[in-house]
Amino acid sequence: MLRFLVASLVLTAPLVACAPAQQTAMVTVTPMLIKVSEAAARGGTVTIQGRYLGGPSTGRVRLGADERGQGGYLFPASAVRSWTDSEIVLTVPADAPVGGSWLFVEVAGRQSTGLPFSVRQ
Repeated sequence: MLRFLVASLVLTAPLVACAPAQQTAMVTVTPMLIKVSEAAARGGTVTIQGRYLGGPSTGRVRLGADERGQGGYLFPASAVRSWTDSEIVLTVPADAPVGGSWLFVEVAGRQSTGLPFSVRQ
């Protein structure tokens, strides 16, 4: 029995040494907007649906940016009513720019696809 145990250990040790090390890979995905609610007035609610939207601690919502997501109005954290990985619900602040523009979500520095959105007066 002892001979079997020693032989098993001798054969197993090299196999364990050859096994690949366990590594945790960090997958980074681009946030994607699928749908945004209809135009809303200041004080109204806007709902953004998408994928990989992160959460309020890692994400930001930008309105009035150009097609590349530059510039525009950044929604303050206080405007967030709820935020999940697939849906964001915001209150349109009183100082949000009126008119039509592009809406983007930024998660951990990665910019989403954009959707057109309007703030009514």
